[in-house]
Amino acid sequence: MELGIIGQAVGLFAVTNIDDILILALFFAQGAGRPGSTRRVVVGQYLGFAAILVVAVAAAFGATFLPESVIPHLGLLPLALGLKAAWKAWKDHRDGSEDEEEEQTKQGGPGPLEVAAVTFANGGDNIGVYVPVFATAGASGMTVYAAVFLVLVAVWCFAGKFFATRPVIAKALARWGHILLPLVLITIGLLILIEGGAFGL
Repeated sequence: MELGIIGQAVGLFAVTNIDDILILALFFAQGAGRPGSTRRVVVGQYLGFAAILVVAVAAAFGATFLPESVIPHLGLLPLALGLKAAWKAWKDHRDGSEDEEEEQTKQGGPGPLEVAAVTFANGGDNIGVYVPVFATAGASGMTVYAAVFLVLVAVWCFAGKFFATRPVIAKALARWGHILLPLVLITIGLLILIEGGAFGL
């Protein structure tokens, strides 16, 4: 029985988090060569996913930390972060590459809270899928799902880091990452807002 739940958990995680690998690769590329950057991205990913799990488990038990109408508005988080990243990329480009390099070295890539915010905001659909599954799995089943998901977060982080460090991909991300990251975050934010019908979109 537990093997069956483990298999279902792996499949469910993969289906609901496939887009996170691209986002993680972009975050890892943004922090490439900066001390502690990998740790910050991993911590942020775990914080964001832990928040998704807490909300989903609570909702499965009947508690609602987030009303359903609020979930679509989570798209404002990646949208705001994407616009901020776009503004920074434009400003750095205008001010010159030396200032950009100095600023990036000082910042050390994305912070854990930034990664966590994007992960959580992008997890609105995860919550919607996990709640009914958790509610029918019972307490022991939920524990198995949560344990498998937390192990797979590490696998996803490894995959994101792996893709970000492949020479061809790393070169492309180093060249275009400052454009791709804001573009991906803004797109995710808009999709969450539009698909959820936020603001009557």
